[in-house]
Amino acid sequence: MTTSHMFNRRQFIKDTALITGGLVIAFTVPAIARKRRLPGNEVPISDPGKMPTPNAFLRIDPDGTVTITLSHCEMGQGISTALAMLVAEELDADWQKIKVEDAPAALVYYHTIYGTQRTGGSSSLYSEFDRYRQVGATARNMLVQAGARRLQVDVKDCKTENGYVIVGDKKLSYGELAEEAATLPVPTEVPLKDRADWKFIGKPVKRLDTPAKVKGEAIFGMDIHFPGMLTALVARSPVPGASVKTYNAKATLAVPGVRQVVVVPGGVAVLADNFWAAKKGRDALKIDWELGQAVRINSATLLSEFRQRANEGGLVATKAGDPENVFPKAAHVVEAEYFQPFLAHAPMEPLNCTVQLTPDKCEIWTGTQTVTDDQKAASEITGLPVDKVFIHMQFLGGSFGRRNITRSDFVREAVEVAKASGKLVKTVWTREDDIQGGMYRPAFLHRFKIGLDSNGAPIAWKQISVGQSVMTGGPFEKVAVINGVDQFSIEGMHTAEYVKSIPDQRIELNTPVWPITVDNWRAVGLSHTIFAMESLVDELAYAAKKDPVEYRRMLYKDAPRQLKVLEMLAEKSGWGQALPAGHGRGIAVFEAVGSYAGVVAEVSVMKDMPLSVHKVTCVIDCGTVVNPDGVVAQMDSNILYGLSTALYSEITFKAGKVQQNGFLDYKVLRISETPEIETFIVPSNEKPGGIGEAAVGQIMPAITNAIFAATGKRIRSLPLAKQDMHGDQHQQEVQIEKTGV
Repeated sequence: MTTSHMFNRRQFIKDTALITGGLVIAFTVPAIARKRRLPGNEVPISDPGKMPTPNAFLRIDPDGTVTITLSHCEMGQGISTALAMLVAEELDADWQKIKVEDAPAALVYYHTIYGTQRTGGSSSLYSEFDRYRQVGATARNMLVQAGARRLQVDVKDCKTENGYVIVGDKKLSYGELAEEAATLPVPTEVPLKDRADWKFIGKPVKRLDTPAKVKGEAIFGMDIHFPGMLTALVARSPVPGASVKTYNAKATLAVPGVRQVVVVPGGVAVLADNFWAAKKGRDALKIDWELGQAVRINSATLLSEFRQRANEGGLVATKAGDPENVFPKAAHVVEAEYFQPFLAHAPMEPLNCTVQLTPDKCEIWTGTQTVTDDQKAASEITGLPVDKVFIHMQFLGGSFGRRNITRSDFVREAVEVAKASGKLVKTVWTREDDIQGGMYRPAFLHRFKIGLDSNGAPIAWKQISVGQSVMTGGPFEKVAVINGVDQFSIEGMHTAEYVKSIPDQRIELNTPVWPITVDNWRAVGLSHTIFAMESLVDELAYAAKKDPVEYRRMLYKDAPRQLKVLEMLAEKSGWGQALPAGHGRGIAVFEAVGSYAGVVAEVSVMKDMPLSVHKVTCVIDCGTVVNPDGVVAQMDSNILYGLSTALYSEITFKAGKVQQNGFLDYKVLRISETPEIETFIVPSNEKPGGIGEAAVGQIMPAITNAIFAATGKRIRSLPLAKQDMHGDQHQQEVQIEKTGV
């Protein structure tokens, strides 16, 4: 860290004590004011100098309130509660006095791994596990010193509990001691609690954000409103990469409430007094588009193009030995191909971003996962220094990666609208806008040829994967794209326990460059690679004439954490117990985001009846658990999001135009379709792993493997809504013969 970014912690704590009358724990960066609309109030945009809120991780006020600053955004995953628990644990705080607030854009809040201020990769908890505990421990140490000084005792005679420093029958609240503690030297090293002494970590705790959301007081980006603010909708290109040739806004400007029409990169923006006027005005726009090459994209021919590219081969991602020399000697050779389509994110809250641009600063109100990227994008557009771009974080109404776009598309566009119009403006995307012109999970084809020995173990592995890169052109390209191979395109494949030890293997990647805009989607590459890998493992098990659980025991014999998940999953799901006719169980176990998760799905496929998913059993080893309730909630979320994807989700193109429009034809799972879900957590003292994306991929092959168990029909392509799931033993025999099993 350079000297210009360093800051005297001791002096900072003393200075902020004068401002707040309490104790602030911070490590770098001077104070920057933060402003946001409070629940139920419309407040004017004020001078930042009037709100001297410091860049700190923790503040203790004289009334005993403990405010914890979140360096990661809350989008429903429960991170605001989990991070607060880490601080509260080491602080010995009164949980009833804990509050959280969102961090401004600042260096001190940079991700400890990614090196920018962002939330993603299911990394928030494990990346902050030490830092947030250290914040609490530092504050507690200083409060104990202050308490010992006031009571004139040795610090060794003091203990802390529930927001108090206690000596015998005397106790002083943290609020009473906060100002005095702020004047003390900041300890450079403070020991953390032993695991046996934890009171918060590992215990179920109710979420801090629930009351505000239940009462309708939580402020999302869409709730932001200021007097005089306009609302903008942008008419964007009907196909990827198109540009405006000419436009006619005469009818638009005649719509009551429409105030302005401006051209921005990628489209034409209509600014109005409210959303409805902006939408009516946009509907009245007449635009002549330069469509470009994207009109050639058609889903009807997409799969054949993927297959052609697979035939051509690709760049070598990993190789060892020569699998082609082994196949003739193998006891069995299995060939299979798996395909997944383009996907939209479809978060519940549509995209939105409010911007006020003045000569000396740019202020942004939105919910975003990529604060640093957005800040830099706004700086580039406005010409202002980065430190003059202020981002006011709001709750995110879901994301699934849509607000983790490395290109900052919706924030960048909103700043362009504010710059072109000169107005305080909230740019809003309708749900149709996002589904038809947003960012997508790339479609992928994975083709395998596997040689098995007489025991059924894989001894030769040949694979070609085809799909667009999500990392090329983004901030992580240098570390994620190695020798032209996007590691996220084959995420988890070459590192899988049952692949990396195979002596003869070759994995290739063919990366087409198409105008379709693709980027991060929940679980990134694992969202399609796990479907392929765990579907394939199921096929290998049947080729080896082994039960799928028994076969995985063999594959994971040297992987104790995966094996423990597998054994618990088999027990808890009742694997092997008899099922009614037409029912089947399927399993998938895989490592994801530093955790190990397995899923068993029980389904039924009856004649002339739709697929029914009756029960899903999940087992996760995510290392040290902070909030068990949060883990269970996230596994529910993983499973339901992945199940919805498996059943229904698909983005298709015709002459370059997306054919889906909203939840009517980009269908998502309904409550009435939700199966029983039971989650079990493996006790562990390992370091924390991720949970936000740990089981999204596993539910998909668990479902298709269960369909096979029930019907004998192997499903290798999603969504299931487009597949014929009714099969019989004859179909299975034909398939086995065809694949060479």
